Amino acid sequence: MGIKSNDGFESISSLEDFNTQSGNRVERLLFNYRAWVVGVCLLLTAFFGVSAMDSKLNASFLKTIPASHPFIMKYFEHESDLTGSGNAIRIAVVTEDNSRIFSADYMETLRQINDEVYLLPGVDRAFMKSLWTPLTRWQGVTEVGFDGGTVIPDGFSGSDSDLQQLRDNIMRSGEIGQLVSQDFQSSIVYVPLLDTNPKTGEPLDYKVLSDDLERIRDKYSEQGVSIHITGFAKVMGDLISGLEAMLVFFLLAVAITTVVLFYFTRCVRSTLVVQGCTLIGVVWLLGILPLLGYELNPYSILVPFLVYAIGVSHGAQKMNGIMQDIGRGTHRLIAARYTFRRLFAAGMTALLADVVGFAVLTIVDIPVIQELAIICSIGVGLLIFTNLALLPVILSFFGVSPKAAERKLNMEHEAHDRTNRRTLFLKIIRALDKFTTRRYASVALIAAVALAGWAFTVSKDLKVGDLDAGAPELRSDSRYNQDNAFINSAYDASSDIFVVMVETPPGECVNYQTLRKVEELEWRLTQLAGVDSTRSLASLARRINVGMNEGSLLWNELLPNQAMINAAANRSPRELFNSTCDLLKVYAYLNDHKAETLTSVVEEAQDVAALYNTDEVRFELAAGNSGIEAATNIVVKRANTQMLIGVYIAVALLCLIAFRSWRATVCAILPLMLTSILAEALMVKLGMGLKVATLPVVALGVGIGVDYALYILSVTQAWLKRGASLSEAYFQALNFTGRVVIFTGITLSLGVVTWALSPIKFQADMGLLLTFMFLCNMLVALILVPALAYFLLVLKFVVPPEGEGSVAGADATSQAKTPKSLANDCENQHKESHEVSV
Repeated sequence: MGIKSNDGFESISSLEDFNTQSGNRVERLLFNYRAWVVGVCLLLTAFFGVSAMDSKLNASFLKTIPASHPFIMKYFEHESDLTGSGNAIRIAVVTEDNSRIFSADYMETLRQINDEVYLLPGVDRAFMKSLWTPLTRWQGVTEVGFDGGTVIPDGFSGSDSDLQQLRDNIMRSGEIGQLVSQDFQSSIVYVPLLDTNPKTGEPLDYKVLSDDLERIRDKYSEQGVSIHITGFAKVMGDLISGLEAMLVFFLLAVAITTVVLFYFTRCVRSTLVVQGCTLIGVVWLLGILPLLGYELNPYSILVPFLVYAIGVSHGAQKMNGIMQDIGRGTHRLIAARYTFRRLFAAGMTALLADVVGFAVLTIVDIPVIQELAIICSIGVGLLIFTNLALLPVILSFFGVSPKAAERKLNMEHEAHDRTNRRTLFLKIIRALDKFTTRRYASVALIAAVALAGWAFTVSKDLKVGDLDAGAPELRSDSRYNQDNAFINSAYDASSDIFVVMVETPPGECVNYQTLRKVEELEWRLTQLAGVDSTRSLASLARRINVGMNEGSLLWNELLPNQAMINAAANRSPRELFNSTCDLLKVYAYLNDHKAETLTSVVEEAQDVAALYNTDEVRFELAAGNSGIEAATNIVVKRANTQMLIGVYIAVALLCLIAFRSWRATVCAILPLMLTSILAEALMVKLGMGLKVATLPVVALGVGIGVDYALYILSVTQAWLKRGASLSEAYFQALNFTGRVVIFTGITLSLGVVTWALSPIKFQADMGLLLTFMFLCNMLVALILVPALAYFLLVLKFVVPPEGEGSVAGADATSQAKTPKSLANDCENQHKESHEVSV
């Protein structure tokens, strides 16, 4: 039997001297039947491993939009009349050597491309449009009256006369700048998409579609044309294809963590157990998702790594405690049970705070974020078992390396021998211990307030939405963004389309007074810097008037002649108004979908709506991919504040329950709030916008960061309650859990900082943000928790004058003792620091 410590734990080397019925029911169930526990876990791992093979990676257009926002509700209300205005791809087929499209070879290649794309699964064929589709028509005024037809002449054979006729038809079609480039060197195949595959009834697989488009690109690039492709589906397809690179970086992060963990422990078996239990949690998560009907997408693909990061943090704490007990001579099974008793409450509180914090993300009215929140909550919930319970159970079988345990014990003795100034850890302790004194605590808090003020000022410039043209999720030099830049430069009708819907009574959509209001909206939109051009029945009617009057620009006016307007409407494409003539569509083609562009368009359109809306005629926003993105930006901006408030309230309540002290809760929460403000300032400095991809990161950072504060504060508070000075209590916390906090913060930062090299900008941005969150949460926990504790917690406990209880002030006392008494003190302090029951 070992010496009994103040809180009742003994260093017991033989199982015969240990009461197996001690501990709570959960502990007895896990450790008295540990063989069964391990066996069941092996079966579950095999089951979930097989199930994980069915995990799918896909994306859904509908899941990225806020379905209950007024813009989106209006879009869904008129969805049947707006086919293709939301989710569509554009394929630009470009001639070689700056030649023009009026050649038989080019037209034949375009026809073949058109036919192959037409047959792809998920294409809304009725609304697909190119020079070869019957929807593309021309109209003109001849000496015998109006004439018109399909752009491709009947019986087109590619002869010179046919090509000349084709050129004339294109000139009269109004499609220059829309389907045909201004320089006549390329043309567009416009492909609206369905949300599901009609053949299978399943959601459209963007990866398969993207691969099919790449196959078409490669095939016809050898036939004298180059192909450029844009659209949401292509972005998602490219992201999914690039996830192989993301997997490589994930494996690299695991490798880095393994190496550093081994360096920290110098024990192969404990390193493998920590990594194994954490990866078991990841496997269980991937296996559960198909059973619940969830799919991973380019946004939630980072969740397994977040689960892994949180698992390593908690697993390292358990391993560290067990290794220290074994180093003091405790049997490995008893050491595992002791560690389970000491840290299960703190670990459970931290993980529950993570689960609740992630669950708060479900208030964001965007399905892809809601799914991310649910998947995160499930993953972290699994860690409660795999890393808080299963890990100690497995270590109770295998134990740790005797040399590693002895090394850990020597490190503990060196730490308690305050005359030792050689180790780096002791230098760090002495530096951090200064923040338990009034002077340094005051300086730290003043600096934190100043830093928070600066960061808050900078964060006001945080933009909502994309800050770059093209697809910000991809690198600026990616194939997609190069394609997008080409199409935007060659065509008036960009790929960024904002649609304003004008509702009227049935049959009155072409009323002159209504069109005058539409004309006003178009004029005001074209004055905006971000709008390239507009298109509506009002502007088309003006051009038709010119055509009906021998091309005289004097007639480029919307005349108050209803008969003339009706005649123009009869010759207008049906995409400008619906069949019952109770909906007009005003198309605005934008230069990009940057945050400021969308904001200006929305504000201008809303001003017109407020000015002209009546009971019979209403201007409603918004459709088109840019209109949908504008609605998403509005929801993201509102949700950011709601989400942070919800996360902090949830975490604060759990801390309050755990600590039963509002003072300790404030000590844990304020450092996290500083990190959140700094993270938003960092996003401004790095040129990142607040959007669907980045919105959850700050909340996820709070969930991970609270772990650090809880482990440090729980031990500090326990020692304060036992009468220790703040300096001694904080020293014990650093010596027990602080080592692992520092290890975890640095290790996980090294793992994710490599993501900055990823070819996918989305992953690179997440890597930089997560690296900052890991390091910043660690630093503020180590510095601000003791500083806040000095002014808050010491009000409840008696603290010696500055210098008496400090690490520095204890040196003289330690030096005055004999080696034997010093060794005894070190051993007793060492035991007590690990026998704090939270």
